[in-house]
Amino acid sequence: MTHPTSPVRPRTLLAGLAVAALTVGLAASPSEAAPKQPAERAESSRGFCTAWSRSTTRHLTLDEKVGQLFIQELYGPTATTRDARNVDFYGLETPAEIVQEYHLGGAIYFAWTDSVGGGPEQIAGLSNGLQEAALEGSTLDVPLWVGIDQEMGIVTRMGPPATQFPGAMAVAATRSTENARTAAAITGEELAAVGVNVNFAPDADVNVNPANPVIGVRSFSSDPQLAADFTAAQVQGLQDDAGLSAAAKHFPGHGDTAVDSHTGLPQITHTREEWEQIDRPPFQAAIEAGTDMIMTAHIVVPSLDPSGLPATLSKPILTDLLREEMGYEGLIITDSLQMAGVREQFDDGEIAIRALEAGADQLLMSQDLPTAWNAVRDAVGTERLPRAELDAKVQRILKTKCDNGLVREPLVDESAVMDVVGNPEHLATAAEITDATHTLVENGAGLLPLDVDGTDVLVTGWGASTTTTLGAELTARGATTTVRETGATPNEAAITGAVTAAEDADVVVVLTNNAATSTAQQNLVRRLHATGTPVVTVAVRNPYDIAHLPDVDTYLATYSYSPVSVPSLARVLTGEVAPTGKLPVDIPAAGDPGTVLYPLGHGLTY
Repeated sequence: MTHPTSPVRPRTLLAGLAVAALTVGLAASPSEAAPKQPAERAESSRGFCTAWSRSTTRHLTLDEKVGQLFIQELYGPTATTRDARNVDFYGLETPAEIVQEYHLGGAIYFAWTDSVGGGPEQIAGLSNGLQEAALEGSTLDVPLWVGIDQEMGIVTRMGPPATQFPGAMAVAATRSTENARTAAAITGEELAAVGVNVNFAPDADVNVNPANPVIGVRSFSSDPQLAADFTAAQVQGLQDDAGLSAAAKHFPGHGDTAVDSHTGLPQITHTREEWEQIDRPPFQAAIEAGTDMIMTAHIVVPSLDPSGLPATLSKPILTDLLREEMGYEGLIITDSLQMAGVREQFDDGEIAIRALEAGADQLLMSQDLPTAWNAVRDAVGTERLPRAELDAKVQRILKTKCDNGLVREPLVDESAVMDVVGNPEHLATAAEITDATHTLVENGAGLLPLDVDGTDVLVTGWGASTTTTLGAELTARGATTTVRETGATPNEAAITGAVTAAEDADVVVVLTNNAATSTAQQNLVRRLHATGTPVVTVAVRNPYDIAHLPDVDTYLATYSYSPVSVPSLARVLTGEVAPTGKLPVDIPAAGDPGTVLYPLGHGLTY
């Protein structure tokens, strides 16, 4: 490190605000920095936030300004936990030390960093500890972004007892933007209760490629307008209703990739006209809904920038297109800079500088923070990154934090967390929304709904927890249930065991998860049908599996194996709830994308 460690001293937030205001003679008072008041980001508050962010930016040190550009993962369940991984990664022991040493702009939570494993009250304590460290280490009491990827569905960091939802594509199957907004609002309220102030959601990608390995059900739809409507609804739910900051992702659109940008560099071959028609609408809708952040994608789009650079490092994409043409004035944040898609051409210092030059305001998860931090500081010193551009980025960050309500209320009431997180009203609403997500694609054999009372039911296929939970739900309804979980790539022994059990059952419920990419799962379903026992096939992730299962005549798509989805599936299977979901995507024939087997909007009921 080339910068000194900041002194740690107790300060109060309002005192810091008052000092900043008096120093520059602001007309606004600290009381005008309104607390988080969803649906109100009042003009008086915005006026204060503009003045506060401008004056604070002027008075921050260069080190503090550089630090605001970085959001990092920190290891440990509390701010003062000593963790060897912090030493390996940052040269410091505790999250609090890292926040203060680098003057970080934000932190991001994961299970693998031990940020969320101890329950809601532990998360709230961590958030408060990190905020206290940020305030004590800042000359002007600048609070910290605390972010998380809580898209719900397959990308969920804070699990039960927090209220769970089944994810974007499932919610879009309800065709209710009110459901989407409500799900986002409840998710946001519970995140806010534990001190999280940024949700890196919603996913605004339009999933037009059924083989997409990284987006899939994280997308609302293959239809640009449907995706746009639901993206806007969730931005409003997170920001206007819950008071969080939303981050629509992954610009300029990750929905037509065959490569996972975590492991490689995808290329999007859309023409400019195709991009305008397919990928742009959800991001434009997010902008119009007021999204505080847009996250970049590590993808190459030659029609938008022929240089071969990923969008994260592309000035034509981030500045010329997103800022100037689309009129976006909020924060641009990169996707994780640890992903392979952005690391193929440059080292960590150069990646950070180029992302900022391209137009990014904040850098998420640098692989080598000391190197990146010092590279950015040096770039300012040599005017490669002009001070005026640095100040513009920092002021934009600070104003967004203030508009978010974070400057006024950086801490949360740890004693009140469980009044909000997973409360009965939230859980009941989640169950009601989930009941409307399931799509009955085929019921040719007339098997559904099932009368399971007194029936021998085999539950098999993917997912130990999922099959066990479904088995218990059916048992509670009077079935004699056998559970034989076979996994994502069932071997011959697992398949033979399931087939033998099926021969003794009255009906089989088999769960698939990405069977389109698993010939073993396809073989399992085929051989279960060959027993002659009636079979209900349920896709618990991507709905496209049926295109690879020609024997299937009874098929449900749940889009999710979330803890809230499986009990809901049992209600639909047994007829307690009629399926009403409509496909948010086309399901094309296997190997023939031009032939649509089941069109967007398809859905049966009973």
